[in-house]
Amino acid sequence: MKLWFTILLLLALSACSSRYQHKNDFTPPEHPDPTSVAEPTPRQEPMAVMGNGPTYKVLGKQYTVMDNPTVFNQSGIASWYGMKFHGHATSSGEIYDVYQYTAAHKTLPLPSYVRVTRTDNGKSVVVRVNDRGPFHEGRVIDLSYIAAMKIGLDKDGTAPVKVELLMPPGNEKVRWVQVYALSDKARANQQVADLQQSLKPLAWPVELHSEMQNQKMLHKVRIGPVPDGSDLQQVLQRLREMGIKKPVILASHQLDGSKVLK
Repeated sequence: MKLWFTILLLLALSACSSRYQHKNDFTPPEHPDPTSVAEPTPRQEPMAVMGNGPTYKVLGKQYTVMDNPTVFNQSGIASWYGMKFHGHATSSGEIYDVYQYTAAHKTLPLPSYVRVTRTDNGKSVVVRVNDRGPFHEGRVIDLSYIAAMKIGLDKDGTAPVKVELLMPPGNEKVRWVQVYALSDKARANQQVADLQQSLKPLAWPVELHSEMQNQKMLHKVRIGPVPDGSDLQQVLQRLREMGIKKPVILASHQLDGSKVLK
């Protein structure tokens, strides 16, 4: 029994370590001046479809995601995370970028905006919380590398901080429904007009988003944002009645580079 337990444990550890390209974390090769990159402006965004609980478990400990907080202040130790995680998905589904002002927190709803202030030197930074962690005992927030640079945390590794909630997400989770991705812009504009007419009783916006993809300009016809749940199901039912049976349902972090339909 002990032998089998040891084998299973080693396999689990191997699976966890293979998620990232590197075993240990390290600083990025370039160290930009953090004052050259603007901190995010707090705004109320839709609640992320991924990473919002209501509960989750890590290393045997269960965490409860806060439900619509309006005031939140916390003191503790901050740390930072770097290139081991760069380019990998965060808990919200967005891709972690060491050069963006983001952070990981265990229980704030995603995405939230917070101000992190070092209590030993008074330096502060505004970050957008889009990930979960840190799961080291006593630590309350993990900053992206550039955010850590802004308050001198990159050199110290850890420091005492105060975390203040500036803006939580909205209550509703929203989706976009991508119906077409076309190379012919005129045809795409016609599809927008047709959908606007067909969906008029539901009153959800229809938009055209154009972008280069695989060296080709694509014009994507999307409905949204639409609240997840019964509203989204109404839109999908109407599309089925129109003969559109397999639209692509997107969250906010999936809007760029979405799949080609037609």
